[in-house]
Amino acid sequence: MLHDLPVGRALRRFRVLNGIKQGHVAEHLAVTQASVSRWESGMHEPEPAMRERILAMIAANAGNDADAALKRLIETSSAPVHLVCDATHRLLAASPARTQGWGSSADAFLNRSLWAFASPEIIAAEESLADRGWYDRPFQRLEFHTGHNGSAVVAVLPSLMRWETVPLADGRIGRITTTIASDPV
Repeated sequence: MLHDLPVGRALRRFRVLNGIKQGHVAEHLAVTQASVSRWESGMHEPEPAMRERILAMIAANAGNDADAALKRLIETSSAPVHLVCDATHRLLAASPARTQGWGSSADAFLNRSLWAFASPEIIAAEESLADRGWYDRPFQRLEFHTGHNGSAVVAVLPSLMRWETVPLADGRIGRITTTIASDPV
């Protein structure tokens, strides 16, 4: 099951948290400010090539020395936990307990979006973030129940899940995703 990740709200969050005006983003992307406004409001989605440019602009990167400790904590955790870019869902780090149910090691998915593996409950939680003020403040936390995603590649099992945002050294926001407890099947 493949889902398109809405980029408008993520773009708005990136702009607000980094003090960037819509006009500057429009100039950088060679579009009108009205286009940026429509994307951010959800009135329109950008064309696929423009989506890729936006995602590249707002994507977090935990590959520098300043984020090494955070990555190491995630990668050595005994809990099922992973770190993604909050805007793009690209995998930045994962614990062995998280990747245990995956068809490959975390390395096979690094810097790839995990959005395609979202369960219906994860999609619903993501869609509720704007109403919760998720994109307005840097430190957020959400717990919710998710069901199975039906994937053997990156399995999401029924569980209580926690999302927490964390600032990264590049000024972007990461999301730590932790499985708190497995739900009985």
